[in-house]
Amino acid sequence: MPTFTGENVDQAIKKGLASLDLNRVDADISIIEEGKKGFLGIGKKEAVVSVVAKEPEVEEIVEVVEDSIATEVIEEPVTVTHSEIVEEDKSVPVSSSQDVSLDDAITALSLYLTDMTKALGAPAMVRVQRDDNQVVFHLDTDKKGLLIGKHGKVLNAIQYLSQVYIHRLVKNRLTVIVNVGDYRERREIVVKRLAHQAVNKVRNTSQPVFLEPMPAFERKQVHSLLSNEKDIKTHSEGNEPHRYLVVELKK
Repeated sequence: MPTFTGENVDQAIKKGLASLDLNRVDADISIIEEGKKGFLGIGKKEAVVSVVAKEPEVEEIVEVVEDSIATEVIEEPVTVTHSEIVEEDKSVPVSSSQDVSLDDAITALSLYLTDMTKALGAPAMVRVQRDDNQVVFHLDTDKKGLLIGKHGKVLNAIQYLSQVYIHRLVKNRLTVIVNVGDYRERREIVVKRLAHQAVNKVRNTSQPVFLEPMPAFERKQVHSLLSNEKDIKTHSEGNEPHRYLVVELKK
């Protein structure tokens, strides 16, 4: 959990919000040390606070989908539990109790997404685009905002559900991307800008920068983008779905 210091609590909070590029209403703030003024500089202690982005409401999305959908896939139902949604990508189960082809799995996921969008009140037509080990599911709907959600929360939850779903059917590590309109393309531009801004800030201040929580594939984009910066290193911290990237100078 990132912590920030200042001469007083307010200054430490402001420093944390600026570093994470957050508004106060979008942050969870905990005061670790109040700080002391001391006497003539003796016994002075800085205030210490922790600042993190508020948890996205992924649980609500999962509940809507789980309560509203009972989808049959190749004779047996696939149930997605809450614990599977919030765990990291590397822990997504790859074993399958069903022996289905990749084409059948993609068809089943398309039907699953169709039912899911109906349950969320934004029925969509699903178009599939395959590229080696990656499959992009384009959701065409008149209610794009409902499927994207604030800061992409809903779309990221749908994508994670889809990733878990298809890994229950096929053993190969197929990457699933779910897109609505051109959101993923626009988001990639934003992620690149955030990455470059973070690098500049790290170089100017020599202090680490904590990026906003991102899904795994966006964190990989940043890792890849900054891998050629010889004086910069990146690593991830936190737990899904609130895992975030830290950008800092190499020591």
